[in-house]
Amino acid sequence: MNVVLLEPEIPPNTGNIARLCAATRTTLHLVEPFGFKLDDAALKRAGMDYWHHVVWRRWRNWAEFAAVVPAGARLWFVESDGPQRYDEVKFGVEDYLVFGRETAGLPRPLLEANAGSWLRIPMCNPEARSLNLSNCVALVLFEALRQGGFAGEQR
Repeated sequence: MNVVLLEPEIPPNTGNIARLCAATRTTLHLVEPFGFKLDDAALKRAGMDYWHHVVWRRWRNWAEFAAVVPAGARLWFVESDGPQRYDEVKFGVEDYLVFGRETAGLPRPLLEANAGSWLRIPMCNPEARSLNLSNCVALVLFEALRQGGFAGEQR
């Protein structure tokens, strides 16, 4: 699996997601610009001592990243108002789960151009705007891993 963070802004979220990716052997793709420096202390603290276990790539922009996505891989864009719930699709082991900035989400033109792979996480309380980004990544990633039988699970 692959997790893509498009223009992440909050270091602890990115650090938590890096730790999640290390624990699940998921590749992390960080697409610039960032709202922090990669040597930020909060980023390192949130990732704890897991950074050396993370397989990750840094991309200068969306176009650079998109140019190297393998032809058979699917991109799933997770953002509110998506036409499908994340648990209603079948994920593949080479898929990419794409998440946007904490304050603005994914760009509307990108979502509209990929409406068939735009997913949402259901919210039961209309008063709650959203969930924390690292929680969203964990929810969707673990559903994808569950569907794949948690291949490579260590006990």
